[in-house]
Amino acid sequence: MEYVYAAMLLHKAGKEVKEDTIKAVLTAAGVTIDEARVKALVAALDGVDIEEAIKSAAVAAPVAAAPAAAPAAEEKKEEKKEEDNKKADEAAAAGLGALFG
Repeated sequence: MEYVYAAMLLHKAGKEVKEDTIKAVLTAAGVTIDEARVKALVAALDGVDIEEAIKSAAVAAPVAAAPAAAPAAEEKKEEKKEEDNKKADEAAAAGLGALFG
């Protein structure tokens, strides 16, 4: 995650997102650098409009947050499942009682 943060910091500062600039930011932050991750990040960001990606992520965030309102519905489902489980347990117990007469 710190690699992505470094790239975003460089972008916000108006600097070019390159291997050496990412390494400089990570070094300044005291992060042990993984060369493969740096190369992968730079390759992944090649040709990406970071500003546009940030805007599209900001639009998608409220959509992702919408399911947070669903826990009340989930609680009702869980209560119903518990009731169904109790009924099933009672039926199973009744069946076992018939075995022992």
